[in-house]
Parts: sequence; structure tokens; C-alpha cells
Amino acid sequence: MANKQKQRKELVCIAEYMVSCGAYFWSGYGLYLIFDYFYALDKNHPRNLFIANLICNIVGWVVNYVLQRYWVFTNKSLKKHQTEVTSRYLIITVADWFIDFIILRGLQMIGIDPKIGKFISSGFFTVWNYLWYKYWVFPEKFKNSKKVKVGPVRVIAHRPHGHSAYRKAI
Repeated sequence: MANKQKQRKELVCIAEYMVSCGAYFWSGYGLYLIFDYFYALDKNHPRNLFIANLICNIVGWVVNYVLQRYWVFTNKSLKKHQTEVTSRYLIITVADWFIDFIILRGLQMIGIDPKIGKFISSGFFTVWNYLWYKYWVFPEKFKNSKKVKVGPVRVIAHRPHGHSAYRKAI
């Protein structure tokens, strides 16, 4: 019974992930189409593609982070690791952005329109990011770090009968 519940939970997670990926993709892609309409991005000018891709991805990243963190991979233990989670998300996001630009530019150079290239690269990133998000960015459990816990201390002052002042944990 527990195995079926675990499978069901994983299927729900994947379904939620796919919905959030759709929100990320369509928000960025819609903005990309608007840029293309006004700035004709497909005219083999890499700077325009670079800037449009960056702006569209920033919008998508915000949508994606909120949905992934607070809906798809939500768990109470992440609250204690918010800085680490956000840092990991930013690392993956920057890597994704560079890879995405390389994919789009490479496809553009062989004659594939970036509007089609976005669909091709999104297929790659759907699988790539699910694995990174599930196991590294938003893991169910963080490994215990070997940080020294600092607790309250009291200072014992120097006493005339020979004790030195020292700090002692309570």
C-alpha cells in the first residue's frame, strides 16, 4: 500500500511539474513572440536573440521558481534552507540559460527558426530540470551539514581564588 501511495505522489508531482513547466514556457514564449513581432529577432542578429532570450527567461524564471518551490516540490524542511534553495535554483537557472542560448543559436545557424527551436530546447529542459529540481534544488531532505551549533554562553569572570574567566556553554 505504501508503494502505491509513493507512486501516486510521484505521478502527482510530475503532473504538477508539467503544468508549471507549461506556465514557464508559455509566459516566456508569449513574450518572445511579442519581441519578435516588434524587433524581428529572426534576422540572424545574435544580439537581439540574446537580449530577447534573457528577458523572456527572466519572466519565466520568476513564474517557474514560485510554482516549483511553493507548489510542486513544497515541503516544510525547505523553509529552513531558503537561501540554499534559492542559490541552487539560481545556479541551475544560469546554466540553463547559457545552454538554452547555445541550443537556440546553433539551431538558428542551421536554419531552424528560434520560434521552433524554443520547442526543441524545452523538450530537453523538461527532463533535465526535473531531475535537478527534485534531487538537488528542492530535495525532500537536506544532508546534515557539519555546522557547529552556537548556543547561549555565559561568561564566568575571574575570581580572586584562582579561576580564570572563560566561556562555558549552558
